[in-house]
Amino acid sequence: MYQNTLRSIKVALLSATLCGLAASAAADNFPAPDMGKFLATGGVKQLEGAGGGGITPWALITGYGSEDSYGINAHITQVGTQDYRLKTYGVAVGFADKLEMSLSKQEFSGSLAPLDQLNIQQDIVGIKLKLTGDAVFDQDKLLPQIAVGVMLKRNNGIAGLGALGVSNVRQLGASNDTGVDYYVSATKLYLDQSLLLSATLRLTKANQMGILGFGGDKSNHYQAMFEGSAAYLIHRKLVAGVEYRMKPRNLGIDNEKDFSDIFLAYFPNKNFSVTAAYANLGDITIFNPKNQRGWYLSLQVGN
Repeated sequence: MYQNTLRSIKVALLSATLCGLAASAAADNFPAPDMGKFLATGGVKQLEGAGGGGITPWALITGYGSEDSYGINAHITQVGTQDYRLKTYGVAVGFADKLEMSLSKQEFSGSLAPLDQLNIQQDIVGIKLKLTGDAVFDQDKLLPQIAVGVMLKRNNGIAGLGALGVSNVRQLGASNDTGVDYYVSATKLYLDQSLLLSATLRLTKANQMGILGFGGDKSNHYQAMFEGSAAYLIHRKLVAGVEYRMKPRNLGIDNEKDFSDIFLAYFPNKNFSVTAAYANLGDITIFNPKNQRGWYLSLQVGN
């Protein structure tokens, strides 16, 4: 059922893209994105492809299209720790500053024995819908911008552990290789103070975002996890901030820890941004039992 849903969403996204291209070819006056939103208000891309910070989504809709337009962007992100590498890349579209849809792929690899040949890939389809509020224009209101979202995830198996006879996350104790995260985000922007605050509550079974599957021998039920961000606008093109993300602990082989980071994002214009961060990802499996820390770099292009 999940795979059929994932396939249907991919087909819908592809159809929408092809329809857009056909319409633009058929009409010379097909409108380009109006780029009507303020610089940086689309956020960057978090590790699962949603618009937000580096490790947690925000209620903001990706891209710079206003409520009368759309925005589209592509990103590539890499995180490197002592023993592992995580690369994420994908595309996202924001419609009418109301709806966000994204497609992303994660590639996780090891660099230290016994996991130096490890390679795990995961596909993620994301949908986010703004419910109420406006982070920019509701400066005189206490209500933040609020959005709900889902992330449909499919783990594509494990490569590089053939000698151990392991090719699927279920063999590591995971209950499933597919899963869905549900979340609600609230984001408040204080323009006078150059400050953004965001909080997310996520219902998830994912182990290490799904890289090690979903559910496990210790727990196989949805748990509510808190995620938070605080960002300060140093000047209109440069943003600094911190993030924190709680994680479940479902697997006996993975003493999973919460994520955190300190980031700096630069927006030279509305077509390009670069984000650098120092991330703390905690333990990742008992095979390399050490606190994994390292650098995060993300590039985003679009309009």
